[in-house]
Amino acid sequence: MTTPLSSIGLVLVASFIGSFGAVFLKSGADRTRCVRTLVVNPRLVLGVSLFLLSTVFYLLGIRHGELSVLYPMVSLGYVWTLLWSRLFFKEPFTRDKFAGLGLILLGIVLLNLGNR
Repeated sequence: MTTPLSSIGLVLVASFIGSFGAVFLKSGADRTRCVRTLVVNPRLVLGVSLFLLSTVFYLLGIRHGELSVLYPMVSLGYVWTLLWSRLFFKEPFTRDKFAGLGLILLGIVLLNLGNR
């Protein structure tokens, strides 16, 4: 079984949307003072909604492809999240973070080479 490009694209879209979900969860969590405010915090609601939307894209993507190839691609969300963390929260880039991202990308490449 080969993995169609449409499945890869759907999973990539899912990881991109999910990374924004993480941004809104952090942003909402920074503005939450007690448990009661969790359900009325629009940023938290948007973060959870984006995670749910990313799940829809993920499910559509894995229907026609190999799970062993597609599931690791979800980890690309970590790459997006690193960029958004820097952009929105001014979190520093560090050598260790780049090393971790390099390992993630290397793993994805190796898994896709195993798809041939």
